[in-house]
Amino acid sequence: MERLLLLLICFLFLSQPNHCSSSLSFNSSTPLCHSHQSSALLHFRNSFSVGDSLFICDYYSYPPKNSWKMGTDCCGWDGVTCDTMTGHVIAVDLSCSRLQGPIHPNSTLFSLRHLQRLNLAYNHFNYSTISSKFGGFANMTHLNLSESSFAGNFPSEISHLSKLVSLDLSENDLRIETPSLKRLVQNLTHLSELVLDDVDMSSVSPNSFMNLSSSLTSLRLFECGLKGRFPDNIFHLPNLQLFHVRYNYNLTGSLPTYNWSTPLKSLDLSGTEFPIDLPNLMSNLKSLKILYLVGCNFIGSLNPTFLSNLSQITSLDLSHNNLGGQFPWSLLNFEVLTYLDLSHNNFIGQLPKVTTNLTQIFSSNNSSNSQLVNMIPSNLEYLLLSNNLLNGTIPSWVYTIPSLRYLCLDYNQFTGHIGEFQHNMIPSNLEALILSNNLLNGTIPSWVYTIPSLRYLCLDYNQFTGHIGEFQHNMIPSNLEALILSNNLLNGTIPSWVYTIPSLCYLCLHYNQFTGHIGEFQHNSLVELRLDNNNLSGPLPLSISKLVSLRYLHVSFNNLSGNVESKIFFKLENLVVLEMSNNPLLSLTSFTFATNILPKIVSLQLSSSNITEIPHFLQTAEYIEWLDLSNNQIKGNIPKWFLEVGKDSLSYLSLSHNSLTSVGHLPWKNLRYLDFRSNLLQGPLPVPPLGISFFSVSRNNITGQISSSFCNLSSIEYLDLSYNHLSNMIPPCFRNLSDNLRALDLQNNNLNGTLPMKFAKGCRLRSLKLNGNQFEGSLPQSLVCCRKLEVLDFGNNKINSTFPRWLETLPELRILILRSNYFHGALGNPKTKFPFANLRIIDLSQNEFRGHLPTNLFKYLKAMMNASVNKGKLQYMGDNYYQDSVTVAMKGFVIELVKIQSLFTTIDFSNNNFKGEIPKTIGELRSLKGLNFSNNNLSGHVPPSLGNLTNLEWLDLSSNKLTGEIPIQLVDITSLEILNLSKNYLFGQIPQGKQFNTFTNDSYNGNWGLCGFPMTKACGNDEGPPPPPSTIQEDDFKFENGFHWKVVLLGYGCGFVFGLVLGYLVFSSGKPKWLLNIVFGE
Repeated sequence: MERLLLLLICFLFLSQPNHCSSSLSFNSSTPLCHSHQSSALLHFRNSFSVGDSLFICDYYSYPPKNSWKMGTDCCGWDGVTCDTMTGHVIAVDLSCSRLQGPIHPNSTLFSLRHLQRLNLAYNHFNYSTISSKFGGFANMTHLNLSESSFAGNFPSEISHLSKLVSLDLSENDLRIETPSLKRLVQNLTHLSELVLDDVDMSSVSPNSFMNLSSSLTSLRLFECGLKGRFPDNIFHLPNLQLFHVRYNYNLTGSLPTYNWSTPLKSLDLSGTEFPIDLPNLMSNLKSLKILYLVGCNFIGSLNPTFLSNLSQITSLDLSHNNLGGQFPWSLLNFEVLTYLDLSHNNFIGQLPKVTTNLTQIFSSNNSSNSQLVNMIPSNLEYLLLSNNLLNGTIPSWVYTIPSLRYLCLDYNQFTGHIGEFQHNMIPSNLEALILSNNLLNGTIPSWVYTIPSLRYLCLDYNQFTGHIGEFQHNMIPSNLEALILSNNLLNGTIPSWVYTIPSLCYLCLHYNQFTGHIGEFQHNSLVELRLDNNNLSGPLPLSISKLVSLRYLHVSFNNLSGNVESKIFFKLENLVVLEMSNNPLLSLTSFTFATNILPKIVSLQLSSSNITEIPHFLQTAEYIEWLDLSNNQIKGNIPKWFLEVGKDSLSYLSLSHNSLTSVGHLPWKNLRYLDFRSNLLQGPLPVPPLGISFFSVSRNNITGQISSSFCNLSSIEYLDLSYNHLSNMIPPCFRNLSDNLRALDLQNNNLNGTLPMKFAKGCRLRSLKLNGNQFEGSLPQSLVCCRKLEVLDFGNNKINSTFPRWLETLPELRILILRSNYFHGALGNPKTKFPFANLRIIDLSQNEFRGHLPTNLFKYLKAMMNASVNKGKLQYMGDNYYQDSVTVAMKGFVIELVKIQSLFTTIDFSNNNFKGEIPKTIGELRSLKGLNFSNNNLSGHVPPSLGNLTNLEWLDLSSNKLTGEIPIQLVDITSLEILNLSKNYLFGQIPQGKQFNTFTNDSYNGNWGLCGFPMTKACGNDEGPPPPPSTIQEDDFKFENGFHWKVVLLGYGCGFVFGLVLGYLVFSSGKPKWLLNIVFGE
């Protein structure tokens, strides 16, 4: 019986008509391929060279075309299909065949007149035009020329292919005009699929699509430059199932709002101006499976609850919109959902918890009720929630979705640990685990590194700690392409398995705390290697020389040692970025003297590397753009050959902190950044190229004057000529630079005259430093136009003017230094509502200011009030290109701060003629680090409110006329290191405890009424106050030793010497009181 059944099945099979191609047929009578067609195919394929495989072809399996041989039946060749009746070639598929070269009009391809299907996608035809001969295939139904490097105008002859069902010309450098498109639309009446992605249609009217075939099922027009209104009738085509017009940014249209009966299954309106009422749209599209609305123009309500009606959706992309509120976790109910991208929105909330059976999850929206979410979507392959405001811990169910391939939760606020799981719970298909830029901590569990299908592991910019464990080789995913763990707190040695992953292209472990040696690499697949900013030691391994695909190598800021052999780099012909800076024990002598290496180098950073010469191999570096050789030991003149390096390409050059003496002509026409700071340059000031943006020759020995050629630097933003020996006046044409300048530093030269610059509205100046010159006149009042000005330093000049009160209107001013000039007059009270709101450093010392200290000025110094702002964050003033520096009197010394912490605040009004009391409002400036009112005529008591200055490190009120006792509240300033109250009229017991126990006599000398530690005079019970200060000008009658003129007058009645002795006793002891009453009128 079984044999009979088997015979019956065979009979039925053999009796069926044969519709297969000859290559699969069992019928020996099928005609063979025609010889002239076989020859034409071979001639066509052999007219091309073999090019590189395209990236997309690496992920598709196409059989090699090695079956194409002369003398064999072409109907059996890979990619060739013949008609089973006639033997004519009717289909050719040469996609992903690495064909390279043009298709000429006389190509033998066009002799295959019976072709019905032709696929030449994913080749490289050298940007040749699409020949008009393609319009001669009268029987053609399917034509695919996509992504094959065609260029030029779309051939109108394609519209002759009246039987065409599918046309794909996407991803080429083609352009189509309105007449050609209209002809195409009108003639191809059987067209079902039209794909013109990336074809330039910027001059096409969308109305050209008005008469599309009613047979059309699929229309794709990605990024075509279409603009205007798309015809409405497209949405009423009876068979349309796919409509994709992504990234036509100026394209609009109208979606039907009711009675819309359509079989549409896939809709992509991303990056267009279509007005989209999303809830209404979803209520109409009952058949929709795929919806892509990235960066769209939504109208109406955007409450995400409507998303719960999308149960039929398989792919949903609403990324890059402004959707907010609680995350719509009900989406996870959709069992058919495979792709979900809601990244780059403003969703908040926590990922819902999971029940123990791993089938139901709960969504908590911070209310008393938890929302039940029915089932974990077992078919979900892509979960992309990057760049939102999600927080809390990542629950375990997220990692164990069975079909998951891509999990991207980066750029959120997730906290906590990654949980531990049994290995069989991890989805076997997971290819990408992206958790970067969160607040995750703890150790990275071992299962993360051993997911078998993993290709991309990105955990950078978190707070992970601990070691990376060692694993057996067979546990490491063999397809891992990217291992990115940078910017964490990982430590220990880098495990050996990292160096053995055969497919690894990107290894980024920078900004961690790894120690030990760099291991030997076993494979050559690496493209990027970043190990910088760790604590690695030992030599640079020779196995790096095997990494022939390497393009980026970063090992800066480690403790590497030994000689760097030039042979390491002989085979690294693709290396474009090399960074080895700040490895103080690394010897680069052999490397710098090598030639004919790194021919494609674009960026070379070797700062702080102890090199003594400019690397010789740069003579052949024709692509060099970025070169940093700063902080080395390069001496003498710049070699002439170096002036030819990167003449057309070099944009960044830093040779700062070397010992160069001469630079000569600067020839680099595309240079934007040039830094010669801290060398030994002599002679006249070199003029940089016209396009320069940053130029610094600070701290050299340059002499002469500033050339007027600098006025031609129309792109200059940062100009630093400080600490040289420049003289004469600033060229008047400097006023032309004021529009673009962000920082001008001319301090510590011998420049004179007045400042010629006039600043216009819109001025971008952030820092202006002219300290230590001989400028005269007054400050240019046009500086009020510089609303972004943060630093203004005119100290140590010859400015003769009143206080520039108009500066109080500058909202960003942080540093104001006018010390050691001839400023005079009273400061006066501010005139604006919030004066100097961001001021952190003000130094008016060593001028001729007079009058009372303005109470309202200190009342509004808001930036000096809040000590907690940015506390714990070490931030400096300046930006990536320019760090501000300033010279201040600090703790009794004049110190240059080469970097200025944003929290640093100080007030210095010393050495003027201010009078009156110290305002109590100064006690509100709780961020103050230093306060100096010394050498004035201030009187009254020391305000107890100064005890509120709990961040104060130095306080100098010396050489004034202050009276009364030292406030006990000052003891609470535990940060106080320097206190100077000397040469006043203070009396009473010196407060004790805390920092006051550390101060010496120098803090109090000249206050004859003070007693107690550290003074030698003990305090008695009947101590009285010392004499009050005189109202007569102190300049005429003050003695260096602190005696007052009224005390000296005692000597005229009883002998000068005896009077001095008696005066001292009276003044110091306050006794007898009757004598004090006579002398001081009490």
